[in-house]
Amino acid sequence: MDENQRLNEKINRRTFVNRTATLMGLGMVGLSSNVNTFGSNMKPSTIRIKKVDSNFEREPLIPYRFKGSAITEGWQTAAYLESESGIHKVGIGGQGTLWSDSTVFAAHSATGGNALMYAMSERALQIMKGNSFTNPMELLDDLLPEVYDYGKKITNNPQLRKTFALNSLVCVDNAAWLLYAAENKITRFDDLIPDAYKPGLSHRHSKVGSMPSFSVGADVKKIKAAADEGYFIMKLKTGSSGTQKEMLEKDIAFLTAVHAAIGHYETPYTKSGKIPYYFDANERYDEKDTLLRFLDHARKIGAFDQIAVIEEPFGERNEMYVGDIGVTIAADESAHTVEDAARRIEQGYSAIAVKAIAKTLSETIRITQLAHEKKIPCFCADLTVNPILVDWNKNVAARLAPFPNINIGLQETNGHQYYKHWDTMMSYHPKANASWTQTQKGVYLTDKSFYEESGGIFQPSEHYEQMFTHE
Repeated sequence: MDENQRLNEKINRRTFVNRTATLMGLGMVGLSSNVNTFGSNMKPSTIRIKKVDSNFEREPLIPYRFKGSAITEGWQTAAYLESESGIHKVGIGGQGTLWSDSTVFAAHSATGGNALMYAMSERALQIMKGNSFTNPMELLDDLLPEVYDYGKKITNNPQLRKTFALNSLVCVDNAAWLLYAAENKITRFDDLIPDAYKPGLSHRHSKVGSMPSFSVGADVKKIKAAADEGYFIMKLKTGSSGTQKEMLEKDIAFLTAVHAAIGHYETPYTKSGKIPYYFDANERYDEKDTLLRFLDHARKIGAFDQIAVIEEPFGERNEMYVGDIGVTIAADESAHTVEDAARRIEQGYSAIAVKAIAKTLSETIRITQLAHEKKIPCFCADLTVNPILVDWNKNVAARLAPFPNINIGLQETNGHQYYKHWDTMMSYHPKANASWTQTQKGVYLTDKSFYEESGGIFQPSEHYEQMFTHE
């Protein structure tokens, strides 16, 4: 037995014991990743990895401002897995260093931060080489502790956020799901979901709201133009730069301008008929009182009732109760894993932004099932990902229970706003011309063909395949 095999056995035992104990303590024993959750009539094949590889592309962005900073480039990572049976798959990821850990982003150059995350993806692949797995959820449990510890070392950051590690594992996790599907002759997303987790992803929306995102300091004219195009809910970044006082003043001015511009617009997708507001403060608010002052102003100008959700106003280490604020508070980057999501729910968070494209499909499946059992609504948030990953996310968004007072699924998609070469990237999608890849009057039409073809995620992309040339 080589060093990697011994390491994996150690990780597997430690993960099983630690995670089972945590889940039991949270009353979530049914959410473990035991293979039996994959269906009593299904015996997944044991998949041994013969060959691994990785690669990445750098895509320029129009500056996207949030968390008091901005990103100008997005790395598209690709993980190659080949099994002993000769089947190979390429999984794709999109790196979000600023989103996943702003301290790493601040401590390094933009290229350096991305390189560190990429090194963690490569580390995961090297652990897998020569080893085997039976399903991707167990595989994630094996990989995450070691990759997370490795990330702490190479970033020199003992407080590294777990989301940084999960983000690095998206390309690996996607490749594992695709390989698992091929080895077990699965061709539909519905059949990919383990039986124990199907209830959390059991809806079938015929439309999914496409939510663009506007960065801090965005021109309100552009927000109005999006509303004129038919977008009925948009992510509006708050948490402006500066001191807490300066931030609040800027955020209040932004809210006032937005409400004056689009507050009167009507939509058929909400019970009230009015456009809902989705604010994302990206953990910039230090105190509850500061947020309450923002909401007091919303009441003063008549915008309060249109606030559908405020995402991550506080830092993840802030353990205050938020269930008494008066609006839906959603967890995003602080809900790293299902255990973290459960703790956020206990703190009064009443919605979760799930990201199969940022925190792995494996962990997202667990979180959506927990949310279903706790009656906590979810929606899909973006990480400014490429068009193929948009449809990985869309497969989740189309199956989530409706968000309160909104009658269709919800998915943030902002890549078309910020990637300079979005149209070229769209050409990499194997179903680029399908009706469900394009926003139409603010929504994606997730019709029968979308579900039959699972958004095209099982079909190989010639572009990403060509990133790997193996003889």
